[in-house]
Amino acid sequence: MPEQGSITTSIDKKIYTIEFHHPKGNSLPGKLLRDLADTITAAGNDENSRVIVLRSKGDGAFCAGASFDELLAVSNFDEGKHFFMGFAHVLNAMRACPKLIIARIHGKTVGGGIGLASAADYTLAHKSASVKLSELALGIGPFVVGPAVGRRIGTAAFATLSLDAKSWYDAEWAERNGLFNKLFDTKEELDAGVDKLAADLASANPEAMKELKQIMWQSTGHWDSTLEQRAEISGRLVMSDFTRNYIEEFRKKK
Repeated sequence: MPEQGSITTSIDKKIYTIEFHHPKGNSLPGKLLRDLADTITAAGNDENSRVIVLRSKGDGAFCAGASFDELLAVSNFDEGKHFFMGFAHVLNAMRACPKLIIARIHGKTVGGGIGLASAADYTLAHKSASVKLSELALGIGPFVVGPAVGRRIGTAAFATLSLDAKSWYDAEWAERNGLFNKLFDTKEELDAGVDKLAADLASANPEAMKELKQIMWQSTGHWDSTLEQRAEISGRLVMSDFTRNYIEEFRKKK
């Protein structure tokens, strides 16, 4: 079994911090995805917290996206759908969470990592946080994260990332197109910005924040079924020779 990664949590002054980690660039295997979805749901229901901060460990990549080891291990459609439903569960947990979620982004952010940045309610990033939706190059497509990314940055910018699947776009591009709300020059300034916003929200009226979040996410109630349908598309395509050959060639270069 590939390494599954870990999730740590803490609560301080009504701020619930969730940090995920995987030794391979903070990538997202299936178990880690499901654990992350459960943790976000638990944080939303915790009466001791008012706001959630989502971050990843280390100073390298924020998130390298799907686990290539697990993608190669998929042997049938049901396994493929099950894997991609992990991303669906996380995005729906973020959407349905009654508390506002702040994402702290640093370093390279790929595929599902862009989904996390998009599904957060406010995203702060370091200037090194370049982004890439590489799924089409992989032979799949950003189907499951598509509703979250498209909602966040609009159809035109989503098409730019989706179709130019081998290119990195810098943090300034991401900020201009609404993926990032604010950029910081240093990690220290980023942490200070996250801490300040989290403290401000932790002192705000929780009922007002809950109502505001519902308004911000209106017209997304269909996502449970929509993301499942998207997971089925990805689960079918991941079985293709094109995708398997691409992953094998990519791993040989590593």
